[in-house]
Amino acid sequence: MAETLALNVLVIGGGGREHALAWALAKSERVGKVYVAPGNGGTSGGKIENVAIGHSASDFSKLVEFAQTQSVGLVVPGPEQPLVDGISDAFKKVGIPTFGPSARAARIEGSKAFSKDFMKKHGIPTAAYGNFTDYNEACEFVKNATFDVVIKASGLAAGKGVLMPTTKEEALEALKSVMVDREFGDAGSEVVVEELLVGQEISVLAVSDGYTVASFPAAQDHKRAYDGDAGPNTGGMGAYAPAPVATAELLQKIHKSVLQPSIDGMRRDGFPFVGCLFTGFMLTADGPKVLEYNCRFGDPETEAVLPLLDESCDLAEVFLAAAEGRLDAVPLKFRDGFSATVVVASGGYPGSYAKGRAIAFKPTAADTHVFHAGTACDGSQVVTAGGRVLAVTGVSDTVQGALDRAYAGVATVSFDGAFHRTDIGFRALNQPREGLSYADAGVDIDAGNRLVDLIKPIVKATRRAGTDSDIGGFGGVFDLKATGYKDPVLVSATDGVGTKLKIAHETRVHDTVGVDLVAMQVNDIIVQGAEPLFFLDYYACGHLDVEATRDFVRGVADGCVQAGCALIGGETAEMPGLYAAGEYDVAGFAVGAVERSEILPRMDDIDSGDVLVGLASSGIHSNGFSLVRKVVERAGLSFDSVCPWTDGQTVGQALLTPTRIYVKPLLPLVRRRLVKAMAHITGGGFTDNVPRVLPKNVCAEIDAQSWELPPVFRWVKRAGNIAADEMARTFNCGIGMVLVVAPGDVDDVLTTLAEGGEQAYVIGRINAANEATQGTATTINTDAW
Repeated sequence: MAETLALNVLVIGGGGREHALAWALAKSERVGKVYVAPGNGGTSGGKIENVAIGHSASDFSKLVEFAQTQSVGLVVPGPEQPLVDGISDAFKKVGIPTFGPSARAARIEGSKAFSKDFMKKHGIPTAAYGNFTDYNEACEFVKNATFDVVIKASGLAAGKGVLMPTTKEEALEALKSVMVDREFGDAGSEVVVEELLVGQEISVLAVSDGYTVASFPAAQDHKRAYDGDAGPNTGGMGAYAPAPVATAELLQKIHKSVLQPSIDGMRRDGFPFVGCLFTGFMLTADGPKVLEYNCRFGDPETEAVLPLLDESCDLAEVFLAAAEGRLDAVPLKFRDGFSATVVVASGGYPGSYAKGRAIAFKPTAADTHVFHAGTACDGSQVVTAGGRVLAVTGVSDTVQGALDRAYAGVATVSFDGAFHRTDIGFRALNQPREGLSYADAGVDIDAGNRLVDLIKPIVKATRRAGTDSDIGGFGGVFDLKATGYKDPVLVSATDGVGTKLKIAHETRVHDTVGVDLVAMQVNDIIVQGAEPLFFLDYYACGHLDVEATRDFVRGVADGCVQAGCALIGGETAEMPGLYAAGEYDVAGFAVGAVERSEILPRMDDIDSGDVLVGLASSGIHSNGFSLVRKVVERAGLSFDSVCPWTDGQTVGQALLTPTRIYVKPLLPLVRRRLVKAMAHITGGGFTDNVPRVLPKNVCAEIDAQSWELPPVFRWVKRAGNIAADEMARTFNCGIGMVLVVAPGDVDDVLTTLAEGGEQAYVIGRINAANEATQGTATTINTDAW
């Protein structure tokens, strides 16, 4: 039975990362053989065997043929270049499970310009940037930048295509070397110029099947060649994990704000990511921001994190589960403790160096592992064959213990010209234990103060009679006497925007839902015959994004101006842990006034024969979006897809059309007593909202042929296969407000509404009711929809 379950694995590559992967995979009881192509001087012995096949695109057919001949059941590509070239696609075409992203998904590393645009589209926190293929445009961007910059070759440059100038002159020279002199070849045909972020760096390696994402302990590596972070950049001279700076709270934030949204975004964009997503972060004062994505395991981070796997964790099962889309069924577990990896390099690295020098090995202690990177076999002798030759890892209960074991392991290997850094882990050893502040808990008081300063001029534009105070006090003040009412009754309303907010979150468009929030309240107030006077908003989030919140408040202010009411205050609540990154919820509270004798509805006046006048809606408004989102998903669309019911917009843009505010065109009709009742058509559609203003002795009949069902509703009905009755009790179906009007006043009402810019229709009538129909609303002729 065990023989039938044996799993043969093919690891692609020949560095320290691949040796560590092969070592960890070979520990699986299920694995029969681990082939490494081409492998190195250390990847042979026991279950592990080298295969003399390279991994350039021209080698793919040979690798596939070998895998088929040897009954390989899992392929694990190591380096980024074959992934970008499509090696995973080659194996998947012949049905061999592969733990590695497709060529489309590997663009997340293959093109830094692509990855930065992806982050911007999906709201992933990262540095400000510009992408350039034109050298002169890139120079102008640098000259005008108000921040220090980093220059990155967009394509693959073996981890060396990043330049960090300290002056504008150096930045311009860096652009010339990359784009004109082609220091990094074709990788520099496009560059990313981005803001220099300041803080500590961490690396997070995460396994994904395109849906689920599970992380390894966060690591910190050491890029510079020499002690004290001096010398040129390298592929990495050492690493340790877990990094003490990466607290549980920070890692949870990273998962919610970056890792899961990245995996979800790639899937929604049509290239689900299967494999290891290796993300570099800068821990800035504004929170973790992405430096770059990599589409594979890091080196030397892999050599540091794999020895931390719990003995019960079968890495082969984890990789196979991810490749087969069932990662949520296989746990990724780690032992308690720390690991540290020290790279032993050839003299001259990262410049030119000698090869072929004999390496001597002595026995190592327990919990110490020597992974081969740039080695080869010359007969029975292992010799140097690269710049980074060996990666020595120690594991212990403490960072210091892990470092001690790693350096003791370094002492067991030797070759001419060998060198290594002696200060790996210095950040972890020197990590101060600082006192906590409110900002450490995720609440940024300074950001809140900046927001108030930004929105004050926006709010000021909504002033009207009765208001003269600024926001920022303990309460909003309104002088009712200044409005001129003689015997006023106050009318209040409160509401939210519902799941329409999910579209705003995903598309990063925030101002339109501010209008929606106001509309939901003031439209409810006007149906009572009242004039909206003032408005307050409530905005709750996990992390305050000042610009997004400002845009939302700008939308609220726009809605207030449309309604003629004043925005006199609000509350912004930052609640870390309660909301995911990029998400927020909103609520509004509005107050209006009406003379006691003018309150609507006037139910005693409503009688059989009265006419129903409908005012056109601007779209779906703010109700029914749970169903709409389900229809969009069923139709195979995203909110970035081209809109199928209107030209020139995406689905998200069309759905975010704000709710129409009816206050100003209706107030003249109310004051002239031309309206007996009004119903705001929100959740519940005609079926539930019109009866709210009817006396028991009548019923309403609405004729669906009286107006044309707007394109958005036709599409929703067809794409969701939604019954007409369900449409009538869920959506406004193109009519956002219904008026009850005496027959003799209909022409006057329609004329006044047209003069106010409203499109209105006679849509039905009030009929005498029997016991079964009293106080109901029925929509007829829905076949027209």
